[in-house]
Amino acid sequence: MNREEVIRIFSVKIRKILRKQEEHLEEWEEIRLRTGQPLEVICRGKRIYLSEDGEASGWEMAYRVCGEDIRETLEYISRYSLYAFSEEVRQGFLTIPGGHRVGAAGHVIRERDGVRGISPIAFLNIRLAHQICGAADAVLPFLWEDHRLGHTLILSPPGLGKTTLLRDIIRQISNGYRTERPLTIGVVDERSEIAACSGGVPQNDVGRHTDVLDTCPKAEGVRMLLRSMSPHVIAMDEVGCEDDMEALSESIGSGCTLLATVHAVSMEDLKRRPVLSHLVERRLFERYVTLARRNGHVGWNVRRADGTVLGEGLR
Repeated sequence: MNREEVIRIFSVKIRKILRKQEEHLEEWEEIRLRTGQPLEVICRGKRIYLSEDGEASGWEMAYRVCGEDIRETLEYISRYSLYAFSEEVRQGFLTIPGGHRVGAAGHVIRERDGVRGISPIAFLNIRLAHQICGAADAVLPFLWEDHRLGHTLILSPPGLGKTTLLRDIIRQISNGYRTERPLTIGVVDERSEIAACSGGVPQNDVGRHTDVLDTCPKAEGVRMLLRSMSPHVIAMDEVGCEDDMEALSESIGSGCTLLATVHAVSMEDLKRRPVLSHLVERRLFERYVTLARRNGHVGWNVRRADGTVLGEGLR
């Protein structure tokens, strides 16, 4: 992570505070600005409030973000093109260089066919990108059988790194995993979380033979990739609705290997959901990777569709 690249998007006052904590920036997950509320960072799932002198403090002593901080930060993020920024925020978020994502909230302006914009913006959430090359090293050997990558679903509650794991699987198989040939990957990145494209260019390393459809609905993206990009593998994040099931079926029916993630605590949790239970019943996936917290660590296991455990460990 380029620390200065992150710090310089904030207002001058907040920059001074963040520079006092610069050595901890790599550990942070989010930096939250709320008008009239304390400057807050999220680190390993915990809230930390920062005082004006840059120290971690209690809620009462924390620096209060003001409207000017929000306005100035928006100018730096948008490079003084607030109109262009508002158009992108209308979609829910903006990805900036470095792969960091900026979410915004405030007064929503509606029109007949949906949301026209947000003005004024009173809340910002900067989600810091942390690509971990090698995150999939322990898991990847169990996803292959007879030199073929199996259809794989990653299950995890929020915040345990399922997208990070998916991204590194994509990167490694795109470059050529161990002795396997490089595979052409098509990524349907509906929420810009896998490749983190900025201006259409991935800010995360997703491999040398990977093509990305950024902010594209999954079902439509799968059809577009199959028609035009000839992928060996199609990857997508956070499946769950009926339309997503259609995308999954089309991917597998095309002969492509499918990589996907889903919010789920366990296989039992997956089976209890009406839409997602069909994934298990129809055995669409050949490998299931489950992430879960174990005594303060993130544990993983890989199973076949029949429930056989192939491997497990801690990340």
